[in-house]
Amino acid sequence: MSDGDHEQNGHENVPSRQRRRFEGISSRAYEHPADRSALVALRKLSGFDTVFKALSGLLPERSLRLLFLSDSVRVSDAQFAHLNAMLRDACYILDLEKVPPMYVTQDPQPNAMCIGLDEPIIVVTTGLVELLDEEEMRAVVGHEVGHALSGHAVYRTILLFLTNLALRVAWIPLGNLAIMAIVTALREWFRKSELSADRAGLLVGQDLKASMRGLMKLAGGNHLHEMNVDAFLAQAEEYEAGGDLRDSVLKILNTLPRTHPFTTVRAAELKKWAESRDYQRIMDGHYPRRSEDKDTSVSDSFRQSASSYATEVKNSKDPLMKLVSDIAGGAGDLGGRVRRGFGGFASPSSPKDQAAPKDQPPGDSAPGDEN
Repeated sequence: MSDGDHEQNGHENVPSRQRRRFEGISSRAYEHPADRSALVALRKLSGFDTVFKALSGLLPERSLRLLFLSDSVRVSDAQFAHLNAMLRDACYILDLEKVPPMYVTQDPQPNAMCIGLDEPIIVVTTGLVELLDEEEMRAVVGHEVGHALSGHAVYRTILLFLTNLALRVAWIPLGNLAIMAIVTALREWFRKSELSADRAGLLVGQDLKASMRGLMKLAGGNHLHEMNVDAFLAQAEEYEAGGDLRDSVLKILNTLPRTHPFTTVRAAELKKWAESRDYQRIMDGHYPRRSEDKDTSVSDSFRQSASSYATEVKNSKDPLMKLVSDIAGGAGDLGGRVRRGFGGFASPSSPKDQAAPKDQPPGDSAPGDEN
């Protein structure tokens, strides 16, 4: 896209480097497989939109819109003009025809969100605006526009409502358990939707370094001179592979209440996707179109999701995931491996524990071997 294109479309305040515009792109192009399968299934449900519109009277959406309108700053050509240019540019790159309203709200905590049932609205905090430079912020705005294009705003609003409802009915044991079960499932989807939106942010900015810097700043603040991308990504590697089965369980417990994946994990996932064939195909102009969304198969989407999870488990270096992979592969001496995984309850001098299983399948490393 040339500078002349920027001027013709009202996008004068954009990077001088050339970037690709993805005309008619479907959100399926960048969605994480688990996110995509859930969305395809929901979109295919007969009457789903009607049900959620009926719920709109119960949800605090109108209250939220009035709150931001009355107590935040609406982005426009007259207010936060540079953010308005980024927003319009992101919508142009992802070919989102209707530009969602965007607000800046006073909050020192760096954060951004896209919510709404009828129409998405984007909210960014002053803490985020002050933390990020222009290209880092462009990736964040693209991230939120990606949420809008995917239709995430609807389900994120539902999650906010159910989370608040769970707090109100916490004194009712069964009621709270039922709601929290739904909230837990939605949070798992929510975390995957964040990985999808990170990819959308990269498609908008088309600057992986800026995306990495933004994630590092979310983790360590505005001290880039004290941080290093490679070292930051090494933390993600250590987090995934380090520890024993106890650490694996703790990771799950730490993750369950979160709506976002851990920042190092997001950085590693985004870098891996940026280096994938899928990303390169999109950049070459080969991607699914929105006009094809109605023909998308739910079963195919679920198969892709299942395949993605299976590959994730197989390639994971996490001790628990490796154990799951070994069980699926029929690895022997399961009891001994579990005992060793939880800190070596079996004596390390035990000959049984020291010897590798005789029926060890090819490619299955013995305890202590590096993969």
